[in-house]
Amino acid sequence: MKRRNQTAYLVVDIGTGNVRVAVVLANGNILSLKRENVHYEKDEDYPDAIFFRPDILWQQIVYMAKQVLEETNNIKITAITATSQREGIIALDAAGNALIGMSNHDNRGREWEHLIRDKSAMYAATGRYPTALFSALKLVGLRERKGHLWNKIVTFSSISDWVEFMFSGELAYEHSQASETLLYDIEKGKWSEQLCQIFDLPFHLLPPLVLSGTIKGTILPSIAETLSIERDALIIAGGSDTQVAIKSIHPSLNDVVIVSGTTTPVIKMVNQYTIDEQERTWTSRHIDESLFILEANAGVTGLNYQRLKEIFYPNEDYDVIENELNAINQHQCFASLGSLLADEKSALTKGGFIFNAPVSHQLTRGDFVWAILWDIACSIYENYKTLCQVTSHQQQYILACGGGVQSKTLRKFLANLFDKEIIIRDTYRQSSVIGGAFICNEALSKPNYPPKTLDITTPENRQQSLALYQEWQNVRNTFKQVI
Repeated sequence: MKRRNQTAYLVVDIGTGNVRVAVVLANGNILSLKRENVHYEKDEDYPDAIFFRPDILWQQIVYMAKQVLEETNNIKITAITATSQREGIIALDAAGNALIGMSNHDNRGREWEHLIRDKSAMYAATGRYPTALFSALKLVGLRERKGHLWNKIVTFSSISDWVEFMFSGELAYEHSQASETLLYDIEKGKWSEQLCQIFDLPFHLLPPLVLSGTIKGTILPSIAETLSIERDALIIAGGSDTQVAIKSIHPSLNDVVIVSGTTTPVIKMVNQYTIDEQERTWTSRHIDESLFILEANAGVTGLNYQRLKEIFYPNEDYDVIENELNAINQHQCFASLGSLLADEKSALTKGGFIFNAPVSHQLTRGDFVWAILWDIACSIYENYKTLCQVTSHQQQYILACGGGVQSKTLRKFLANLFDKEIIIRDTYRQSSVIGGAFICNEALSKPNYPPKTLDITTPENRQQSLALYQEWQNVRNTFKQVI
């Protein structure tokens, strides 16, 4: 193997929609990045369940890792880490073989939510209102309907922890990921035997906990040979994609951060365990062990935009969309597309667009996209207001990251609704990948490079925005009446 002088990190990021593999320098510069869609299959044994095959996911990761390493063949990889969607898990047998992967939008456990008799007590311990979204009920669903598979399972892990296991042979569960299981006491920062008993899940299923940034070991010789990576490359514990993305923009205590991706968490950085008496928010461990994140989540937002872009703008890039949005003077169309509001007990199951009839000749595809982005912005704002009812927010700015805020129109909408500056850093587009590199820096005792402010959007025309916000509320209420 030839000598390589420049060093970098290999970062694996598994989101809801796609998996990415990147070679990243210590300063956050991405030298090469590849992505592929995650392949899901419907599980017919349940009314609402999907799964993925971990062996296929691993093949994708290895294939893309080879590609990015070939494009940067003069680089020495000194560390490898992973980040992944929250609530997604992979079940393993005694030999360490992955048996099934269940994503964050797998709801196979919904029929057994009744096992949680005191949901308020569970909220107090786990920081989130318990539903089939979370990992414990996915495991219960396997046990109750797939006994042949359940009998083989000896442990499970988050997807990112499993990726690191595949690289290192060492299995451990990182704390921000453990926060999503309903089996982890958030305030105490440890697994809970009492929570396991509620679901009748054996405590020995739970791997040891590990802090983000912990060195799990060195790369397995066979993987090092397959990828032509030096055998002294270290495997570093990463964390959940939301927390890792937040790390890339270096927020301060009490900052509010919008993470605009497939879903849109609205998060405040806090240094003590804080929960909502009305049980509307989530509290999780941050990858910094001294901090928690308090969250209200707008649900599926970016995914709506992506899917509808494929309908209205299948062959155009986002600059074309922004230009057409800038040309809109009258707002003829509003939308409600199923985003979540923290103070609503149930999600909308019907959605769509509302515009005047008959259809005006002035109505364009840009009007529909304007309506999508306005729906996203208003949903984020609603969740922010709920967050502020739990804990005050005094700063006159809000930080934002994730692919969704590449839209200048969305940033303008948010600034006007919040009446605050919206700040994005130069790390915002690939925030979870760059955050992974920053984790590696800290693990290797290297300095991190503070991100630079890329853009500040200032508020204007707030009264007009509030009037449009009222119109959006009316539209959402209309769809709430639709059965």
